Amino acid sequence: MSAITPEQFLARVRKHPPAPAYLFLGPEGYYRRLCKEALVAQALNAESRAEGLTQIDLEETSLREILDDARSLSLFTPDRVIWVTSAELALPRRVVTTNVEEDEQPDKPTESELKEYLRSPTPGTVIVFECNRYDFAGDDRAKLERVQKFYSDVALTVEFRSLNSESSRFLAQELAKQYQLRLAGAELAVLLDAVAGDANRLAAEIEKLSLFVPPGEPVTMEHLRALVPNAQQATIFNLVNALGKSDRAGALRSLDILMREGEYLPLALTFLSAQFRLALAAKDARVSTSTQAQAFFTKLGVRIWRDRAEQVMATAGAFTRDRLAKAVGLIYETDKKFREGYKDDRIIMESLVLALTDAEAARR
Repeated sequence: MSAITPEQFLARVRKHPPAPAYLFLGPEGYYRRLCKEALVAQALNAESRAEGLTQIDLEETSLREILDDARSLSLFTPDRVIWVTSAELALPRRVVTTNVEEDEQPDKPTESELKEYLRSPTPGTVIVFECNRYDFAGDDRAKLERVQKFYSDVALTVEFRSLNSESSRFLAQELAKQYQLRLAGAELAVLLDAVAGDANRLAAEIEKLSLFVPPGEPVTMEHLRALVPNAQQATIFNLVNALGKSDRAGALRSLDILMREGEYLPLALTFLSAQFRLALAAKDARVSTSTQAQAFFTKLGVRIWRDRAEQVMATAGAFTRDRLAKAVGLIYETDKKFREGYKDDRIIMESLVLALTDAEAARR
């Protein structure tokens, strides 16, 4: 079994006839959708797609029944694509006997039945086994390897790994070019942070922006705040920057924007707390670049995007260690006030801003 990336699959399926079977592994949904569309377009002509595409969930049937279906010829179309989801459910369940974990042997098909079908697959029929339940890291890794082993007779595996910060940025730039949008660095960073690297959401938000922003016009922070959920974090970054410069007027202005946009202030405080704590940790670790920050926090088990790492380093650079420590303490006290049920959230946050922009305290 050989493993390829979605990009390699797309290039291959457009040039060569489809293979009898594929294994689609991994949770990433955007490229999986593109690969599915490309495969169906290659394997089935437009007239036969309605009858030729069969979608089956292994939760509702068995692998044996699917293989029997694949062997039978359709009365309506010579070409078929059988799309099998929840492919992991074909594996025998594991049981524990005498403290040893073993595979149960129920009345289920084994790998040999799949191997037997693939020795002589039905011409014109393509089976895709899709397992999107497990990731390639952490505790899921062992489960994913069991799925790979079970389907090892399938010649080609396509791995749909979660996008990293670089691949998310590249995809955003490609989509912006496709929709003729001008997306500058700061706006791109806010958009990526708002969608948390989810490629499906990224594509949907860029398509939405293209409906409101004229072709060739730049996407602004105002567009993002109005159209993209979670993009209000850009205003919170502006608040952090103003606090770092002891710019009381700018900080209060950012706070006013958050209020007018309906931001839940305790949630904004949570983001501020995380930002200052990460900056303080980076300061204590003598981290000096965003790349070092990414590596440092990854080692601690905290996954952050490159753009977020840059924001953390900007915060660390704007504050001394003592001011960061003081900010964390003040945020803690402010959070207590929220929890104790003070009536006016705005006054609580304004008091925090006034304390953090105290010029005399900043010099001490």
